[in-house]
Amino acid sequence: MQVTVKLYATLGRFLPPGSRNRSAEMEVGEGTTLLDLLDSLGIPPAERHLVVLNGRQIEGRDREALAETRLTPGATVAVFPPVAGGR
Repeated sequence: MQVTVKLYATLGRFLPPGSRNRSAEMEVGEGTTLLDLLDSLGIPPAERHLVVLNGRQIEGRDREALAETRLTPGATVAVFPPVAGGR
């Protein structure tokens, strides 16, 4: 099944070759979880601050939630790294 993956800021380097605009269409197997997807891309757990699946936010470091959340055909996954700034 096909899903859309969007990686923001410094995470763009984990997208597959040929990806454009920090986004990639990826083919994943039936039953693939968010954790499976993030691991397959090689994104380290410390860099998974926020994961958004079809508009639903999931704590990126909550391994259990990522492992329990299965992808569906046409899903959109967006991943944001930790950010700092301000005073």
